[in-house]
Amino acid sequence: MKKFGIFTLVLSFMLILAACGTDQGESSEETSGDSSGNDSTEVYKVGVDNTYPPFEFEVDGELTGIDIDIMTAIAKNQGFEIEYDAMDFGGIIPAMQAGQLDIAIAGMSITDERKKVVDFSDPYFDAGLTLVVGGETTDIQSIEDLKGKTVAVKNGTTGAQFAMDHESEYGYTIVQFDDSPAMFQEVQNGNADALIEDYPVIAYAIPQNNLGLQIVGERLNGDQYGIAVLKGKNSDILQKINEGLQELRDSGEYDKILDKYLSE
Repeated sequence: MKKFGIFTLVLSFMLILAACGTDQGESSEETSGDSSGNDSTEVYKVGVDNTYPPFEFEVDGELTGIDIDIMTAIAKNQGFEIEYDAMDFGGIIPAMQAGQLDIAIAGMSITDERKKVVDFSDPYFDAGLTLVVGGETTDIQSIEDLKGKTVAVKNGTTGAQFAMDHESEYGYTIVQFDDSPAMFQEVQNGNADALIEDYPVIAYAIPQNNLGLQIVGERLNGDQYGIAVLKGKNSDILQKINEGLQELRDSGEYDKILDKYLSE
Protein backbone atom coordinates (compact mmCIF):
# COMPACT_ATOMS: atom_id res chain seq x y z
CA MET A 1 0.00 0.00 0.00
CA LYS A 2 2.80 2.40 0.88
CA LYS A 3 4.64 1.86 -2.44
CA PHE A 4 1.44 2.30 -4.41
CA GLY A 5 0.71 5.53 -2.56
CA ILE A 6 4.16 6.95 -3.33
CA PHE A 7 3.81 5.98 -7.02
CA THR A 8 0.42 7.67 -7.20
CA LEU A 9 1.82 10.82 -5.58
CA VAL A 10 4.78 11.01 -8.02
CA LEU A 11 2.49 10.45 -11.02
CA SER A 12 0.13 13.20 -9.89
CA PHE A 13 3.07 15.60 -9.46
CA MET A 14 4.34 14.85 -12.98
CA LEU A 15 0.90 15.49 -14.45
CA ILE A 16 0.72 18.85 -12.67
CA LEU A 17 4.13 19.87 -14.07
CA ALA A 18 3.08 18.86 -17.57
CA ALA A 19 -0.08 20.93 -17.29
CA CYS A 20 1.88 23.99 -16.10
CA GLY A 21 4.31 23.61 -19.01
CA THR A 22 1.41 23.61 -21.49
CA ASP A 23 -0.05 26.80 -20.00
CA GLN A 24 3.30 28.57 -20.18
CA GLY A 25 3.75 27.57 -23.83
CA GLU A 26 0.32 28.86 -24.78
CA SER A 27 0.94 32.12 -22.95
CA SER A 28 4.32 32.59 -24.68
CA GLU A 29 2.80 31.94 -28.10
CA GLU A 30 0.04 34.47 -27.55
CA THR A 31 2.51 37.14 -26.41
CA SER A 32 4.70 36.52 -29.46
CA GLY A 33 1.70 36.96 -31.74
CA ASP A 34 0.83 40.32 -30.20
CA SER A 35 4.42 41.51 -30.53
CA SER A 36 4.67 40.62 -34.22
CA GLY A 37 1.43 42.48 -34.81
CA ASN A 38 2.89 45.67 -33.35
CA ASP A 39 6.14 45.33 -35.29
CA SER A 40 4.27 45.11 -38.61
CA THR A 41 3.38 48.84 -38.57
CA GLU A 42 5.38 50.50 -41.35
CA VAL A 43 6.96 53.89 -40.78
CA TYR A 44 7.59 56.04 -43.86
CA LYS A 45 10.65 58.28 -43.88
CA VAL A 46 9.84 61.79 -45.10
CA GLY A 47 12.57 64.10 -46.40
CA VAL A 48 12.25 67.82 -45.60
CA ASP A 49 14.38 70.95 -45.76
CA ASN A 50 14.25 72.64 -42.35
CA THR A 51 15.56 76.00 -43.63
CA TYR A 52 12.54 76.84 -45.75
CA PRO A 53 9.98 78.89 -43.80
CA PRO A 54 7.01 79.13 -43.87
CA PHE A 55 6.94 75.58 -45.30
CA GLU A 56 9.57 73.91 -43.14
CA PHE A 57 11.58 75.35 -40.27
CA GLU A 58 12.44 74.72 -36.62
CA VAL A 59 11.15 76.38 -33.47
CA ASP A 60 12.91 75.33 -30.25
CA GLY A 61 14.27 72.28 -32.04
CA GLU A 62 10.88 71.13 -33.32
CA LEU A 63 9.93 70.99 -37.01
CA THR A 64 6.97 73.14 -38.00
CA GLY A 65 5.53 74.87 -41.05
CA ILE A 66 2.96 74.41 -43.80
CA ASP A 67 4.54 71.24 -45.22
CA ILE A 68 4.99 69.65 -41.80
CA ASP A 69 1.38 70.34 -40.77
CA ILE A 70 0.00 69.09 -44.10
CA MET A 71 2.05 65.88 -44.14
CA THR A 72 1.33 65.14 -40.47
CA ALA A 73 -2.40 65.68 -41.03
CA ILE A 74 -2.42 63.42 -44.13
CA ALA A 75 -0.64 60.63 -42.24
CA LYS A 76 -3.12 60.88 -39.36
CA ASN A 77 -6.08 61.00 -41.73
CA GLN A 78 -4.91 57.96 -43.73
CA GLY A 79 -3.67 55.91 -40.78
CA PHE A 80 0.06 55.55 -41.47
CA GLU A 81 3.13 56.65 -39.53
CA ILE A 82 5.91 58.99 -40.65
CA GLU A 83 9.35 60.02 -39.47
CA TYR A 84 10.90 63.28 -40.67
CA ASP A 85 14.49 63.51 -41.89
CA ALA A 86 15.79 67.06 -42.35
CA MET A 87 18.54 67.69 -44.92
CA ASP A 88 19.74 70.13 -47.59
CA PHE A 89 17.15 70.41 -50.35
CA GLY A 90 19.62 69.31 -53.01
CA GLY A 91 20.15 66.00 -51.23
CA ILE A 92 16.51 64.95 -50.95
CA ILE A 93 15.97 63.31 -54.35
CA PRO A 94 19.38 61.56 -54.24
CA ALA A 95 18.43 60.21 -50.78
CA MET A 96 15.19 58.87 -52.25
CA GLN A 97 17.13 57.19 -55.06
CA ALA A 98 19.44 55.62 -52.47
CA GLY A 99 16.45 54.14 -50.63
CA GLN A 100 16.92 56.36 -47.57
CA LEU A 101 13.58 58.19 -47.96
CA ASP A 102 10.08 57.09 -48.94
CA ILE A 103 8.41 60.50 -49.31
CA ALA A 104 9.55 64.09 -49.89
CA ILE A 105 7.67 67.25 -49.00
CA ALA A 106 9.95 70.25 -49.25
CA GLY A 107 8.30 73.04 -51.18
CA MET A 108 9.24 70.95 -54.21
CA SER A 109 8.06 72.37 -57.51
CA ILE A 110 6.53 69.94 -59.98
CA THR A 111 8.79 69.94 -63.05
CA ASP A 112 9.23 67.70 -66.08
CA GLU A 113 12.86 67.12 -65.13
CA ARG A 114 11.97 65.88 -61.64
CA LYS A 115 9.18 63.72 -63.06
CA LYS A 116 11.89 61.58 -64.65
CA VAL A 117 12.86 60.28 -61.19
CA VAL A 118 9.87 60.91 -58.91
CA ASP A 119 6.08 60.66 -59.02
CA PHE A 120 4.22 63.69 -57.66
CA SER A 121 0.98 63.98 -55.77
CA ASP A 122 -1.74 66.36 -56.84
CA PRO A 123 -0.47 69.97 -56.47
CA TYR A 124 -0.94 71.32 -52.96
CA PHE A 125 0.32 74.90 -53.36
CA ASP A 126 0.60 77.51 -56.14
CA ALA A 127 3.99 79.20 -55.81
CA GLY A 128 6.14 80.85 -58.49
CA LEU A 129 9.61 82.41 -58.57
CA THR A 130 10.40 86.04 -57.93
CA LEU A 131 13.39 88.38 -58.11
CA VAL A 132 14.71 89.85 -54.84
CA VAL A 133 17.24 92.65 -54.28
CA GLY A 134 18.61 94.72 -51.41
CA GLY A 135 16.25 97.10 -49.67
CA GLU A 136 18.11 100.18 -50.98
CA THR A 137 18.58 98.89 -54.55
CA THR A 138 16.93 101.02 -57.25
CA ASP A 139 18.70 100.02 -60.47
CA ILE A 140 17.20 96.51 -60.65
CA GLN A 141 13.46 96.35 -61.22
CA SER A 142 13.21 93.25 -63.43
CA ILE A 143 15.25 90.37 -64.78
CA GLU A 144 16.16 92.53 -67.78
CA ASP A 145 18.27 94.71 -65.45
CA LEU A 146 20.64 91.89 -64.40
CA LYS A 147 23.26 92.20 -67.15
CA GLY A 148 26.71 92.13 -65.55
CA LYS A 149 25.20 91.42 -62.12
CA THR A 150 25.63 88.48 -59.71
CA VAL A 151 22.57 86.37 -58.86
CA ALA A 152 22.42 84.10 -55.79
CA VAL A 153 20.38 80.88 -55.92
CA LYS A 154 19.81 77.82 -53.75
CA ASN A 155 21.36 74.61 -55.04
CA GLY A 156 18.93 72.05 -56.49
CA THR A 157 15.92 74.38 -56.64
CA THR A 158 13.80 75.53 -59.55
CA GLY A 159 15.19 79.01 -58.85
CA ALA A 160 18.68 77.69 -59.56
CA GLN A 161 17.47 75.92 -62.70
CA PHE A 162 15.64 79.03 -63.92
CA ALA A 163 18.79 81.11 -63.37
CA MET A 164 20.95 78.63 -65.32
CA ASP A 165 18.43 78.42 -68.15
CA HIS A 166 18.45 82.21 -68.63
CA GLU A 167 22.05 83.08 -67.67
CA SER A 168 23.30 83.69 -71.21
CA GLU A 169 20.08 85.43 -72.21
CA TYR A 170 20.30 88.11 -69.50
CA GLY A 171 24.08 88.17 -68.98
CA TYR A 172 24.42 87.66 -65.21
CA THR A 173 26.72 85.43 -63.14
CA ILE A 174 25.35 82.76 -60.80
CA VAL A 175 26.55 81.88 -57.30
CA GLN A 176 24.93 78.87 -55.59
CA PHE A 177 24.27 78.09 -51.89
CA ASP A 178 23.04 75.05 -49.98
CA ASP A 179 20.45 76.89 -47.86
CA SER A 180 18.24 79.95 -48.00
CA PRO A 181 19.76 81.94 -45.08
CA ALA A 182 23.21 81.86 -46.70
CA MET A 183 21.69 82.99 -49.99
CA PHE A 184 19.83 85.86 -48.28
CA GLN A 185 23.03 86.90 -46.48
CA GLU A 186 24.94 87.13 -49.75
CA VAL A 187 22.57 89.82 -51.03
CA GLN A 188 22.34 91.56 -47.65
CA ASN A 189 26.13 91.87 -47.56
CA GLY A 190 26.26 93.21 -51.11
CA ASN A 191 28.27 90.25 -52.40
CA ALA A 192 25.44 89.41 -54.81
CA ASP A 193 23.13 91.88 -56.54
CA ALA A 194 19.96 89.79 -56.50
CA LEU A 195 18.54 86.38 -55.69
CA ILE A 196 15.79 84.20 -57.12
CA GLU A 197 13.45 82.54 -54.64
CA ASP A 198 9.94 81.08 -54.39
CA TYR A 199 7.51 83.94 -53.89
CA PRO A 200 5.66 82.67 -50.78
CA VAL A 201 8.92 81.84 -49.02
CA ILE A 202 10.57 85.21 -49.48
CA ALA A 203 7.33 87.16 -48.99
CA TYR A 204 7.10 85.48 -45.55
CA ALA A 205 10.80 85.74 -44.68
CA ILE A 206 11.37 89.45 -45.40
CA PRO A 207 9.00 90.89 -42.75
CA GLN A 208 9.40 88.00 -40.29
CA ASN A 209 13.19 88.28 -40.14
CA ASN A 210 13.73 91.94 -41.04
CA LEU A 211 15.94 90.88 -43.93
CA GLY A 212 16.29 94.30 -45.49
CA LEU A 213 15.39 92.89 -48.90
CA GLN A 214 12.65 93.72 -51.39
CA ILE A 215 10.74 91.88 -54.11
CA VAL A 216 10.86 93.50 -57.55
CA GLY A 217 9.02 92.90 -60.82
CA GLU A 218 6.46 90.27 -61.74
CA ARG A 219 6.66 86.59 -60.83
CA LEU A 220 9.08 84.80 -63.13
CA ASN A 221 6.94 81.66 -63.52
CA GLY A 222 3.94 79.81 -62.04
CA ASP A 223 5.29 76.78 -60.17
CA GLN A 224 3.13 74.37 -58.17
CA TYR A 225 4.37 72.29 -55.22
CA GLY A 226 3.82 68.53 -54.97
CA ILE A 227 4.60 65.69 -52.56
CA ALA A 228 6.99 63.17 -54.13
CA VAL A 229 7.76 59.45 -54.01
CA LEU A 230 10.39 57.61 -56.03
CA LYS A 231 9.18 56.96 -59.58
CA GLY A 232 7.41 53.61 -59.90
CA LYS A 233 7.64 52.97 -56.13
CA ASN A 234 5.16 53.47 -53.28
CA SER A 235 2.18 54.00 -55.60
CA ASP A 236 -0.04 52.82 -52.75
CA ILE A 237 1.21 55.51 -50.40
CA LEU A 238 0.94 58.15 -53.16
CA GLN A 239 -2.73 57.23 -53.52
CA LYS A 240 -3.21 57.65 -49.77
CA ILE A 241 -1.44 61.02 -49.91
CA ASN A 242 -3.80 62.25 -52.65
CA GLU A 243 -6.85 60.94 -50.80
CA GLY A 244 -5.68 62.54 -47.55
CA LEU A 245 -4.93 65.85 -49.26
CA GLN A 246 -8.41 65.94 -50.79
CA GLU A 247 -10.01 65.20 -47.42
CA LEU A 248 -8.01 68.06 -45.84
CA ARG A 249 -9.35 70.39 -48.52
CA ASP A 250 -12.94 69.13 -48.13
CA SER A 251 -12.87 69.44 -44.35
CA GLY A 252 -11.41 72.95 -44.34
CA GLU A 253 -8.30 71.87 -42.43
CA TYR A 254 -6.07 72.69 -45.42
CA ASP A 255 -7.20 76.35 -45.39
CA LYS A 256 -6.67 76.53 -41.63
CA ILE A 257 -3.08 75.37 -42.05
CA LEU A 258 -2.35 78.00 -44.70
CA ASP A 259 -4.00 80.74 -42.63
CA LYS A 260 -1.87 79.77 -39.63
CA TYR A 261 1.31 80.71 -41.50
CA LEU A 262 0.29 83.10 -44.28
CA SER A 263 -2.42 85.31 -42.81
CA GLU A 264 -1.49 88.93 -42.20
